[in-house]
Amino acid sequence: MKRTTFLCLAALLIATALPAAAQKFKPKTIQFKGATAYSDQELMAAADLKPGVVLSSAEMNDHAKRLMDSGVFDNITFKFDGLDLIFSLIPNATLFPLRLENIPLATGPELDAKLHDRLPLYHGKVPSDGGLLDDVKAALTDMLAAQGIKATIAATPYIDSARPAVTAINLAITDLPVRVGKIQLDGISPAIRSKVEDIARHAVSTAYSTENSAGNLERALAVFYGDEGYAAVRIHATQAGNPEAGEEAITVPFRVAIEEGKHYTLGAIRLPSGEQLNLAEINKAAGTATNKVEVAMSIKGGLTLRTALLYVNGQYKSKGYMDCVVTPHPEFDDAAGIVNYTLEVKPGQVYVMGKLKIMNTADDLRDAMIAAWKLPAGAVFDESAIQTYYHSQGNTPLGRTFATANCRYKLTRYGDTGTVDVELRLERKE
Repeated sequence: MKRTTFLCLAALLIATALPAAAQKFKPKTIQFKGATAYSDQELMAAADLKPGVVLSSAEMNDHAKRLMDSGVFDNITFKFDGLDLIFSLIPNATLFPLRLENIPLATGPELDAKLHDRLPLYHGKVPSDGGLLDDVKAALTDMLAAQGIKATIAATPYIDSARPAVTAINLAITDLPVRVGKIQLDGISPAIRSKVEDIARHAVSTAYSTENSAGNLERALAVFYGDEGYAAVRIHATQAGNPEAGEEAITVPFRVAIEEGKHYTLGAIRLPSGEQLNLAEINKAAGTATNKVEVAMSIKGGLTLRTALLYVNGQYKSKGYMDCVVTPHPEFDDAAGIVNYTLEVKPGQVYVMGKLKIMNTADDLRDAMIAAWKLPAGAVFDESAIQTYYHSQGNTPLGRTFATANCRYKLTRYGDTGTVDVELRLERKE
């Protein structure tokens, strides 16, 4: 939404024989009121003003308009009293942080400093429209160009799934898809190199995320190393050099440095209560467990840390704790070469079923799918009920339809209401 520029020139006290439009004034000082978050030096630079400059009333208006066009202020007035030029500013209260979706630039203080050096009014946040947002896009485009990447950056409001409100301005490259490129692996033992390289191969060509790609690589490798007994492994993934622009995609190379540490044997896994979790307990609870795939994994392969995490997480999520986070805390017995774990559980709030939406189906099929749905609005949400729904229709017309389609679903969580909306979709099998 474009803002109207409110500008006012008041109390011009210097007598002159020239027409008002041609009058020139030399303010002794230039002052800014009402915008304490910005220094006078930043505001002077953003307005393109310099001390001791001679200005006409039209030029004063132009400098004020430069500030207004940034989108950082809701209102600007100014006056010259024959001695001082004073700008009164009302800041825009709805500025948003930036979120880089797929732009291969390191975020954080260093990037913020580079943007601030170029754009003095950039303090980590931008308006939803206006010059500062456009200037930030231009600055990021130039930074990519310096790395050999010609890209168009689009800005859209970012809505957090946990809060149905705009929480950031999302910036994304729209010309080409951005993907994870080649991965350099350092510090791998020869005995497990092929397995680690296989994990890396699966990551190559996946969609690149500025926020998550490095962390996803670290987590995938950490899970593997944990299963192999390297409980103290340290993994650090970083972008390795400039991205590369191909005909079909932009690829971002990575380097992963691995310190494997000592090999341990898994000892006990304890719940927050101190009770030991073991395979027998998982088998005993299997009748009430909803994450049947994870339970089957544990029965087939024996108890591992990954099995325990999946199982405990699944137990909480089956009771509506969709935000549940289970964190293992290791305790090392170096003399015995054993690692024990205590699981910390942060369950979060309980979610209930919200709205059911069924996409891309004929009316009669949609009616049949709604009739077969067993989780009513307001019931404690259990994600595994969706898999049960898709796979328990048997030799019915609906079951035969599900058997010939790819059965998809999408969840939308609303943290403020504690509800989960479910979208079901059937896609034709190729």
